[in-house]
Amino acid sequence: MKTYQKLLASLCLSSALAGCSLLGGDEQVNAGAGTEGVNGSASTSTTGLADGSSFEGHALDNPASPLSTKVIYFAFDSSAVAPEYEAVLAAHSAYLAANSGVSIFVEGHADERGTREYNVALSEKRAKTVQNLLSLQGAGSNQTEAVALGEEKPVVLGHDEASWRLNRRVELIYPAH
Repeated sequence: MKTYQKLLASLCLSSALAGCSLLGGDEQVNAGAGTEGVNGSASTSTTGLADGSSFEGHALDNPASPLSTKVIYFAFDSSAVAPEYEAVLAAHSAYLAANSGVSIFVEGHADERGTREYNVALSEKRAKTVQNLLSLQGAGSNQTEAVALGEEKPVVLGHDEASWRLNRRVELIYPAH
């Protein structure tokens, strides 16, 4: 029951944070949302960056937007999403909700420690956790596909904590982008 309460509190906080950032002035967090092109992908837009310059391009690539963050990192042996990624997931959920023709792969990964079977199961649990959070915040169930890759695609080769930390992740992959 406590896990459910924590998840519910986390979702409420995420929604509140996403609402604040989505309503924030000239810097559009989900620039291009709701303006689907012919192939179902959002169009390009121009937004102001914090340094006074402007960004012209796809909303998913805007470095000033949480949408540019497409990797969620996890603690050792955990599938819990850290609070620092709640706003990122809320932004991706809002983007997907506003762009029904867009879909993503939610790829779960693990570090090399543990058996192959354990790591596939853990990476699946991570991917499903992120997929569920996206769905609970507005993404359609047909817009996300969870994929478990275990330790098969490390982003860094190495046998130390710095390498393992980067390999414990979920990647949000927009294939049409």
